[in-house]
Order: sequence, then C-alpha cells, then structure tokens
Amino acid sequence: MNDKRYDKAAVLVIDDKIENLHVLINCLNNADFETFIAQDGESAIEQLDYVLPDIILLDILMPGIDGYETCSRLKENEKTRDIPVIFMSALSETIDKVKGFHAGAVDYIVKPFQHEEVLARIHLHLTLQRQKKELSKLNAELEESNATKDKFFSIIAHDLRGHFNSLIGGTDLLIQYFHKINEEEKIRLLKSIHIASKEAYTLLSNLLEWSRSQTGRIVCDPVKINLNDVINLNLNLFQQSVKEKNIDLINEIREDIFVCADDAMLNTVIRNLISNSVKFTHSGGSVRICAEKTGYMIEVSVSDTGIGIKEDDLKKLFRADIHHSSRGTAEEHGTGLGLILCKEFVEKNGGNIRIESEEGKGTCSYFTLPTSITPPPDPPLKGEGSFSISPPSLSGKGAGGLGKEVT
Repeated sequence: MNDKRYDKAAVLVIDDKIENLHVLINCLNNADFETFIAQDGESAIEQLDYVLPDIILLDILMPGIDGYETCSRLKENEKTRDIPVIFMSALSETIDKVKGFHAGAVDYIVKPFQHEEVLARIHLHLTLQRQKKELSKLNAELEESNATKDKFFSIIAHDLRGHFNSLIGGTDLLIQYFHKINEEEKIRLLKSIHIASKEAYTLLSNLLEWSRSQTGRIVCDPVKINLNDVINLNLNLFQQSVKEKNIDLINEIREDIFVCADDAMLNTVIRNLISNSVKFTHSGGSVRICAEKTGYMIEVSVSDTGIGIKEDDLKKLFRADIHHSSRGTAEEHGTGLGLILCKEFVEKNGGNIRIESEEGKGTCSYFTLPTSITPPPDPPLKGEGSFSISPPSLSGKGAGGLGKEVT
C-alpha cells in the first residue's frame, strides 16, 4: 500500500448511489478491508492526492465525468496508473465492457452483483498486483546486479590494466636503460611507478570491499568512535602525497565528537573522500574536514579548493551502471568506485551522503552518521490533524466504515 499506515488492503468505492455504497462497504468491512468512498469522479481524483488505495471499484453512470473518463484520467496519472480498477455497472452489453477495458480497467462486474464474486475478483487482482510488484522488484534487482558486474569487469579490464601497464612500462625502461638515463629521469620514473602502485593498491582494496559488500559478506558492526581520532589516522596516510603536491590538510573536528559506525567502513569512507579531494586539488590548495551535530546525527564534510566537477558529471556519481573515469591534477586516475563504496557504507550505517561542487572552485562531500546505535523515536508530526475522505452525507458509523479519517 502507498501513503497509508494500514496493514489491511484498502478499497476505494466510487458510486453515486448511497444504497450501493452501503451494501459494498458492509461487504468489504466484513471481509476485513479498509474502505473509502467517493460519489463522483472529480472528488475521487481529488481524494487520491491524499490516500492511495490498493484497488478501486468504479461505477460508470455518475454525475459529472463518467466512470470511463475517471478511469482514463487515473491511468494518465503516474501516481495512480498502477492501481487496479474494477468497473461495476448495470451496463451489460459487450461494447460497454470493451470500452471499460480500453479505459484501463482490469475487470468488469455487472450489477446486480454477488458479494462472493466481488470479493473473489478483488482478491484475484490484489494477488496479481502483488506478484507484479514483486516481479518488478526482482527485475530492478537483476538490472542492478548486472550493472554491478559490468562496472566490476570494466574496472578490471580498463582501469586496473592501465595501472599495471604503467608499472610494467616504467620498470621496463629502468631495466633496459638504467645506465643510460640521468638521475632526474630515474627519479621521475620511480615516482611514476610509485604512484601507479599506490593507485593499483587502492583500486584493488576498493574492488575487494565492494565485492564483499555486493555478496553480503560484510557485516555492519557499529561501535562508538571518536571522529577526530579516525580523521587523524587517515590524514597520516596522505602526508607524502600532500607534501609532494603542496596541499594543506586541515582537520577542524573537535576531540569530543563521537559517532556510532562500523570502524572499517568509516575508515574506508573517510579514506576515499580525502583521496578524492587530494587527487583533484592543485598545488597550493587545501583540503578541510569539518563536522557538526544536527539533531541525532553528525554531519561530516570534506571540502577542497580543487578543480570541481562538471554539472553533468555530478549526475553520474554513485551510479554503478555508468562508467565514469577522470584524471587528477597530477595525472592520478579516478574510477568513481570509491564514491559508490562510500554511499553503500554510509547508508549501511544509517546515514546519507551528498556531493556539492562548482567547476573551477572545488568540491564538498557531506555524509551523516548517527550519534547512537539505537535510533531515537520519531518525533510527533507537527500540527497533527486529519483529512476526511468521505462525503458529509455519508459519514458516521452506520455506514460501516464511512467517514473514515486518514491522519
């Protein structure tokens, strides 16, 4: 069900005859359905902005727009197009039924109706609708799995091979021409080999963690962690890189800030975000790590004064189905896998991640983590009120559930 807090299946009955409504509502309530009503097409369409039933029983001959037009409008609306509609009408000619199916209905019941038939058809289409949703979910999961495999093999085929080509090429030159090239060229080649080795190691680490995450072999074990300590530990990993690139690494996180997260996952997230900032920041730039408390969450930001990200490329981030690679300011290679891994790990720990960037000015990565392992209770809704979805003339207990309110 959508936009509701009920465990029961909900049925919207649209009929202008009060006596028909009473009979159907009593029948449906006795069968343990949640029931809602409307006496014309316009009011039914308005009500569907507030509550989405699981199935709709729709009369044809009504004041205002008829049932055919009502059904057609429902099928044109993305929010309501997938709700099964069953026509219930005294119109019994084949042409009337065919017109109903063309309007988008899944079934057609001729009045006068039998309770058992109505309930049987409702149960049938609810079952079909549930199976359709399950199939759609499975298809989406399959597409995501295929995209993940494609990403994995693409990185192995292109990015990882590229790093090894650099390693092989650099070592070949040193072996063949070691005594013929000057010291400056030797140092340049060794630095190139060193960078390729580090990038290959980082990429392999991310690939292994990502693979374990995709196969469900990583267990999230949140513990209370001092955020400043984790940041400092990871900053130490980049001291040589920032020294070579003349970049300032600044940790502005207070020592009394704690988060609850899986230690290994948190280190992976922070390492990848700092790595990205260092990779895409020019000499003389800076990378700054900050944190602030927002309610029951801590929001961490890793900002840089780097080259930024194009607006079109921002949309490709976190997408496993899109291969996106880029070059850093010192020709470092980026695959986008680190950010995908960050998103998975942050969400596994109950947080969210987002990226803001302006080309030529820099990028800021934000992610949130809870301050406690047990999530706090949801706060009460502001100004709790109700919206009545039954016509005034039909409210009250006597209608067997008419006058139902949705909070």
